[in-house]
Amino acid sequence: MKRKTPAALARYRITSGKGFRLADHAPDDAGSLGLTKADAPDLLARGIERLSELQDMLYAQNRWSVLCLFQAMDAAGKDGTIKHVFSGVNPQGCHVTSFKAPTTTELEQDYLRRHIQALPSRGQIGIHNRSWYEEVLVVRVHPSILARQQLPPACVTKNIWQERLEDIAATERYLTRQGTVVLKFFLNVSREEQKNRFLSRLDEPEKHWKFRAADVSERRHWDDYMAAYEEAIRATATPEAPWFIVPADRKWLTRLVVVGAIIEALEKLDLHYPHVDEADRAAFAEARAALS
Repeated sequence: MKRKTPAALARYRITSGKGFRLADHAPDDAGSLGLTKADAPDLLARGIERLSELQDMLYAQNRWSVLCLFQAMDAAGKDGTIKHVFSGVNPQGCHVTSFKAPTTTELEQDYLRRHIQALPSRGQIGIHNRSWYEEVLVVRVHPSILARQQLPPACVTKNIWQERLEDIAATERYLTRQGTVVLKFFLNVSREEQKNRFLSRLDEPEKHWKFRAADVSERRHWDDYMAAYEEAIRATATPEAPWFIVPADRKWLTRLVVVGAIIEALEKLDLHYPHVDEADRAAFAEARAALS
């Protein structure tokens, strides 16, 4: 798996927005490794185990941090992906934040503030279920939300979305310069598969809690959302903060791509446990003698 993963991930990784088209990325793409759903449990288990090893060194070394941003249309599988991929990590070194609609207090602040307050500390993996990209997605599709943000009229220009994308890109560039690895995942579900998952939520009582009537009304804006996602990815995909366009119609493949991308990024950091010097060894010897 380790040898094949980088080549497989290349088809999903976007490091430059030039010429990017969302239509070129199939939500039901099965990858190029000839894998089947039957292969997935073992591969995912191995990936989770490797991620756990790397995260333990990340936490012990206490130098780097990792920020994973998850964006998707409803029912694309963000919650399930986060649940499965990070099932083996140490909770002390991992923090998940799920961003809902901003509160009244948050609407009175700049839109980046609540996201910045949830950034991971050194040694941690931060997971943002939805992110600052909502401000150029849902807010763009529903301008009435922008009107509630109490911005001075002079700040609401015809270029506001481009300006916000520039600010987001600058924020991500700043974070990478401070030792935060930024990984952005767009779980690319098809409109047909989303419909099937909504119907499943309606048909199965144990999934009723997942269904919201607003989810169906948002489907009417599908094309607007796809256009907004495409522009956001074009404007913010960089080698330092890449996007991964993850096929989401097959949940098993979604999870393999995400865990593979995180492992690949961590393996580039030269992670290791802190070295022990002579003074430490002497202190250890004294402690051992005292315990004998």
